[in-house]
Amino acid sequence: MTYKQIKWMILLIPTFTVGAWEYIRHQFLLPYISMDLGNWLTPLIVYLVSMTLLNKMFHMLERMQKELEIERNATAVLEAREQLANEIHDGIAQSLFLLSVKADRLEEHVADKERHLQDVHQIRKTIQEVNRYVRQAIADLKYEPMKDKTIWSHESIESKLKKMVQDIPIQITVTWSIQDNLLSPKEKIELLACVREAVVNMEKHSAANQGWITGDGNQNQLKITVKDNGRGFAGNPFMLKDRYGLNIMKERVAEMDWRMNFYRDRIYTILELVKEGERN
Repeated sequence: MTYKQIKWMILLIPTFTVGAWEYIRHQFLLPYISMDLGNWLTPLIVYLVSMTLLNKMFHMLERMQKELEIERNATAVLEAREQLANEIHDGIAQSLFLLSVKADRLEEHVADKERHLQDVHQIRKTIQEVNRYVRQAIADLKYEPMKDKTIWSHESIESKLKKMVQDIPIQITVTWSIQDNLLSPKEKIELLACVREAVVNMEKHSAANQGWITGDGNQNQLKITVKDNGRGFAGNPFMLKDRYGLNIMKERVAEMDWRMNFYRDRIYTILELVKEGERN
């Protein structure tokens, strides 16, 4: 039986049992059973039915809930693996590739001392970025799957975002009002990855000294905004060869059926991730 059927059976069986007993008692058993005895037998019959049939159904419900919890925990682990794979692809693997390119250039410019020192500085900076990616990926995997129903019941998205910006040398203000239950587990993973990529880009390319992350909306529309007061960009940033992170972010947003806007507004660079339409 399904979960819904079991609940209906638990509700209806006592009702039909009492109704059937009262009908039989009044139609056929009145000459043999007194009214007082019948009144005492009614709760006794309900108790016996509850201890036998209903008790078995309660055990079935408990078993189904445990199986559902195990399935949720397994899903959380798979989501964590997917998140780690995306983190490695988006951050660590790309940074390591950049390191290999810089190492090749380092060998080519040994005679040029200034260029040589510049490449060394870039390699050191990239190593620091890889180190931050690794620490962030490890932190995201540190949870107790059997203690919490899902990976997201342990910590809210707002809390994760505030921890994310702690290691960034830019003052970033997080203002978040989106309820976690308005986002699916996959959306939470993908959106966190997108915001992390935006924050890393803010640190690496914007030369900003202040940033803002906001999230607001309801069941009809959700909007996440990442804004900074940096130097911005010229032309189409998605066409630049070194901006592979932006294109990966755009693909993530498209897969979730969200919309991504990236533009300049006076002195601010603004990234918007928008979900429109009623959410079931």
